[in-house]
Parts: sequence; C-alpha cells; structure tokens
Amino acid sequence: MQQYGSDEASNGERPPVSFNISSPLPVATSRVRRFAQERRALPQPRVMVVFSAASETDKPADAMSSSDSAEDDFRKPATPAPNLNLGKSLRSTLNASEEEFPEVIPLNVGGTNFTTRLSTLRRYDDTMLAAMFSGRHHIPRDAEGRFFIDRDGAYFGDILNFLREGELPQRDRVRAVHREAQYYAIGPLLDSLEDAQPLTGERVRQSFLDLMPYYKDNLERIVEIAKLRAMQRKARFAKLKICVYKEEMPITPYERPLFNSLRFERTESEAKLFEHHCEVDVSFGPWEAVADVYDLLHCIVSDLAERGITADQQCIGVCDKHLINHYYCKRPIYEFKITWW
Repeated sequence: MQQYGSDEASNGERPPVSFNISSPLPVATSRVRRFAQERRALPQPRVMVVFSAASETDKPADAMSSSDSAEDDFRKPATPAPNLNLGKSLRSTLNASEEEFPEVIPLNVGGTNFTTRLSTLRRYDDTMLAAMFSGRHHIPRDAEGRFFIDRDGAYFGDILNFLREGELPQRDRVRAVHREAQYYAIGPLLDSLEDAQPLTGERVRQSFLDLMPYYKDNLERIVEIAKLRAMQRKARFAKLKICVYKEEMPITPYERPLFNSLRFERTESEAKLFEHHCEVDVSFGPWEAVADVYDLLHCIVSDLAERGITADQQCIGVCDKHLINHYYCKRPIYEFKITWW
C-alpha cells in the first residue's frame, strides 16, 4: 500500500486508493455486486393500499402534507373494523338456547298433576323451582306435555300454597312439608315452619337431649339388644333393664341430705368410693336441667316410635348396690318391653 504525505492531504484532493492483491476486499465487492443483480431479478412484493373516505373533520392540506400523510398511511398496517353484528348474533344464539315457558305451567310431580303460573314458581329467586324454570335448564315432559318433577307430589300443594299466598300447612303436615322445603331450598318457608309447632318444640327438646352426648348411641344399643334377644328366644317381644337417673350422687342417709345435690363437690378419693355401674343393659344420666326423669323416658319412647318400634316402660325398683358405709345406689331401674310385630 502506498503512503501519502501530509502535503497531498492538505490540498483537499482525495488520494487514489490502491488495494493489495492479497486483500479479500475485491472478493467481497464481487459478492455484493452479484447479490444486487440477483435481487433485481427477484419478483417485487405486492402492496395493497387501502383508501378510506375523508371525514368531515379532515382539513385540506398542501401537496407536501398530503404526500406525507399518504406515506404514513402506507407504512401503518390497515386495522380491520369491528363487526358490530357479532355481539347481536351471539346474544341471539344465547337467547335461542334458553327455553321459553308459557305463562301457565302444567306440572306433573311424581304422578300428581298441578297447574300454576310461571310467576308463582319464580316467587323467590334463590330456590330450586326458580332455577328450574329460569330457562337455563332442560325439564323433561311426560306424555301429555306436562313438566315433570321426580318428587312425591303429596305435599307439593302445600309448597304452592305458600308461594301463592304465604299459607302454612296444618300441624300434622309440618314435618313432611319441611322436608320438601329443604329439597326445593325455599328459605322463607323453612324459617316460617321452624317457628311453628311441632318444630319449635322439637328444637327445645333437642337442646335438652344435647346434654347427654351418648343419647343416640344408647338408642341404637336398645334396638340391637332387643332385636338379638327376640331372635334368640323366637319371641314377638324382648325386655331390657334401663337405668335413668338425673342426680350424679347416689341417695344418701337422712343425716346427710345435702349429698343429693348435683353441686356437691367431692374429692377424687371420695369420687372413687361412689363409682358404680348398675347391672342394667343401658344407662342414661346424669344431667343438669329442669327436665325430669319422666321427660327423658318420654323422649326414648317417642324416638323409638319414630322408627316404627313399639316400646312400653315401667319402673321395677331401684338399684340396691351397697357402696360404702350406709350409702346405696338407689337409682331407679325401668323395664322396657320392645314389641316387634
């Protein structure tokens, strides 16, 4: 490569450039020239220009500004306009999928026919009936075209009477209607029934039975023992001995009457002296409540009757187990007679 002095550079003339034969620059130049020739031979891409009508707010501009705006429009990709009919078609499709009901609804509830208004079934929003007849669910029909509900229709008339006028069923039908109201999730009817008899009394009764955590277990034990004895004896009935006592302390001599109180505090050693299990099949007690022994006996007999079991009871004496000194158990023992048929 030739070197040039500062005098020639200062004259402002660009000195000629000479290349060394060993330099790779001429090869690169030939490659660039060949690439340019090949690119001219390639087909040019097609460009589609979209022209939009000028709005009223567009202001006239000179040729320069027009060319600039045209160039900007050419560089920006065209944005597709939103399809306003898409939302309408989607809503129409959703509405078409919802079932439409007539104003008067024929019903077939478990084989019993009813006729009511659509507004009656939709009286309360948060109910199963309102959801069923909202149009979002399919309801099968019977051969006559009535809407079918697979439920016992014996108490559905009471459900409709409440939805129509807020009328409550008679007392002997309250429990059954309460179960149906639970199935249909009718909250206002459930609240009204729970404040009426006999459900109010049932709540008070259950608060008393909650004082004895083993009450249900003892009922199951009574049934199992009575069934086993009846099958062993091949008899129609079976007898059991059941102890029902309210006081925790056993009956004491007359000179120590305060020992009969439930609030009597005794030491751990004294408690062991009075530990005793009567020779009976099942034992209930003790408890602290106003309810007496006869109240608990009534609960036992009533709950067995709810299960279809007939039970008769009578007091046959007291437990005469001697504990210590002059103290005896003296807890009352009742004989229960369970009849199976």
